[in-house]
Amino acid sequence: MKNIIINDTEYEIIENVGDCINKDEIEYLYTSYFENYDYICGDYSYDKLRLKGFNDKENKNFNKINNIDNYEKYIEELCSYKSKHFLLKKK
Repeated sequence: MKNIIINDTEYEIIENVGDCINKDEIEYLYTSYFENYDYICGDYSYDKLRLKGFNDKENKNFNKINNIDNYEKYIEELCSYKSKHFLLKKK
């Protein structure tokens, strides 16, 4: 898998549906809020990027809302139908 550096943090590209990763757009939306997450999901709705953080169960900030096991459900139920999306995992 390829890696990407976002604000001095290295992430592994787990999924990139629609070849949609744009580092500049991610960095524009990325804030310190995302530093506590193990994963960052990005999806495009109406040509606008949205970011969401997810965690593994071992993360001290884990809760049901940000459980990485719910990633597919999030894509299916809360993203635009067949939207471009990606998943990054903190290294």
